[in-house]
Amino acid sequence: MSGGSPASSRPRKPSRAVIRRRRITVAIIAVLAIALVGVVTTTAVHAWLGKPAPQAVPTSQAPTPRPTPLTAEQALLKNAPDPATACAVSFQGDGIAQAPMLQTEGVLFTGLPIPERAGFVFAGWYPTPELAQAQTQTDRVNGSQLVGCTDHRRTLHAAWTTPEQNSATAAKIPILMYHQFTTKPGGEDNWLRNNYVYIEDFKAQMAYVAAQKFYLPTWDELNAFIDGKLFLPKHSVIITDDDADPTWLQLAVPVVTENKLLTTSFVITSARQAPSPSPYVLQRSHTNDMHRAGANGKGLMVNLSADEVAADLEKSAQILGVKEVIAYPYGHYNATAEEGVTKAGFLLARTIEYGYVQLGTPKLELPVIRINYGDTVDSLKNNIG
Repeated sequence: MSGGSPASSRPRKPSRAVIRRRRITVAIIAVLAIALVGVVTTTAVHAWLGKPAPQAVPTSQAPTPRPTPLTAEQALLKNAPDPATACAVSFQGDGIAQAPMLQTEGVLFTGLPIPERAGFVFAGWYPTPELAQAQTQTDRVNGSQLVGCTDHRRTLHAAWTTPEQNSATAAKIPILMYHQFTTKPGGEDNWLRNNYVYIEDFKAQMAYVAAQKFYLPTWDELNAFIDGKLFLPKHSVIITDDDADPTWLQLAVPVVTENKLLTTSFVITSARQAPSPSPYVLQRSHTNDMHRAGANGKGLMVNLSADEVAADLEKSAQILGVKEVIAYPYGHYNATAEEGVTKAGFLLARTIEYGYVQLGTPKLELPVIRINYGDTVDSLKNNIG
């Protein structure tokens, strides 16, 4: 009898290992099929939209994102103590390599640079290159004006003139000196009567200065002008008051504030430590405690050693927060007093002697135009033009 048994003719059942391999193979084929369908679909969609298909970028070649560096202006604004009022002021023009500086909107410009350039004299900052070229005095920007910006930024442009033109202008800068004020048309009846300017006369004088648009130099500008490094227009004036008397604070400060006129109040800091009464009033040193008589009957400042003078002025500077200019009490000074002023680090000192500041004027002997009771606006015109 030929042929095998029925059992031997049935196919063998695959082993579990074979089944597992088959299942894995099927799964891999399925995943690859899905991926292929996705690629084909994406390509078809991009082709239909008219866009190139995205290219795969190997992970090892993907660029590492880097933060964009801040500009100098952006860095100033980012680190400003008060971002709401911060203003980054930039400077442009021939020979200018000045970094931007931070200013505060609504406050007087502070410390604007006075650049130097070989063969030229700096003639101030202007809002545009065209105005810098024209050099119209009323367009010039300095520390007598409140800071105003657009989107927390402002650009100023440098103007220049020549040393010859600067000398030919022969500017003479008057420093006005006031003391006390009175509401009495007939003046005060005491031994200081001459010190008390009638307030209506003062109002007329300040209105005249404002209407005539006099240029109001800062003390650092006056310092550079004396050295021949800065051009100041003839039509300039500096307004000062001595002692910060109550009548100055009550009657005169509102007048200079209303007219937006930069004014310096020379303060005896042993008697007054209050902040400035107006955004337009600079408080500077009338010494700390030397506004009194010494052993020889003259001001204490000419009775002390240079070191003692310097120590007193240092104290006044600590209270005021600035060293720049002082006014000699009673106008008394000598070589020792000047030495003390220099030791304390002040650049300028104002006397009570009549005259005008010109190129080369001794910086520790600045003359003034004293305004007395009875001086009217016409008197002022005669003195400042």
